[in-house]
Amino acid sequence: MTRPLRSVLYVPGDKPRAIERARTLAADAVILDLEDAVAPEHKAQARENVRAALLAGGWRVPVLVRVNGLGTDWEHEDREMALLSGASGLVLPKVEDARAAQELSLGRPLWAMIETPLGVLNALAIAAVPGVAGLLVGANDLARALRTRPHPQRLPLLHALSAVVLAARAHGKLPLDAVFNDVRDPTGFARECEGGRALGFAGKTVIHPDQIAPANTAYGVTDEQAAQARALLDAWAEGRAAGKSVVTYGGALVEGMHADEAQEVLSLWTANQDSVIDRSDRNH
Repeated sequence: MTRPLRSVLYVPGDKPRAIERARTLAADAVILDLEDAVAPEHKAQARENVRAALLAGGWRVPVLVRVNGLGTDWEHEDREMALLSGASGLVLPKVEDARAAQELSLGRPLWAMIETPLGVLNALAIAAVPGVAGLLVGANDLARALRTRPHPQRLPLLHALSAVVLAARAHGKLPLDAVFNDVRDPTGFARECEGGRALGFAGKTVIHPDQIAPANTAYGVTDEQAAQARALLDAWAEGRAAGKSVVTYGGALVEGMHADEAQEVLSLWTANQDSVIDRSDRNH
């Protein structure tokens, strides 16, 4: 995917009204969930709901399907439905080794959820699999497996979070941060978004519509930041044209890596603008 994934919204497959509402929201991608958000007795109906939603089309953003994991009673039917119904990709829960990802080379992007200690330890190998598009952190299961306690800065999980980012970035894949459970705590959510971006995550998975805009803001690029990036690139181009290897901008030395970073910021800003325009066109 070349579009930004600042916010990726989980929607339970057994809630048709929530699925329809997701079409109108400003998330950069949607995950229709057949796994943890759906009770066993509702799995079959949820699969049919997701099938209908995918076949109906009209989605303005990529739509992924979180299938039930390997070894479950529903895994094969989930994957077959997602592939035949046109899902943009599959989200596979509790991936613990590269073999699991390799065996699911299905011709669609695979997003591997890292939510166990073994998954964290094998994240580098998982990210290296060609069919894997990115890594998603499942912090709830991971925290339970590690026997950690809640912490406002997620200190007990920082090593694992950074390991996922390192693994994904090392292989050019996208790392997406875990969900924030308390939808009544916008301050805590904003703090966690800022912390996740500081760690290097590309975006945030969310579970409530009210979390979309703050995630888009935290992982987006402001007009001011884009203007600064453009000015730095202009200074860099002028200096290089004059034969300089290093230039000065805003009182700081600028090298090639800074120019590359500025270009990345500008590209993200442009992609964000294109996404807004595309959304507006589809809504009219």
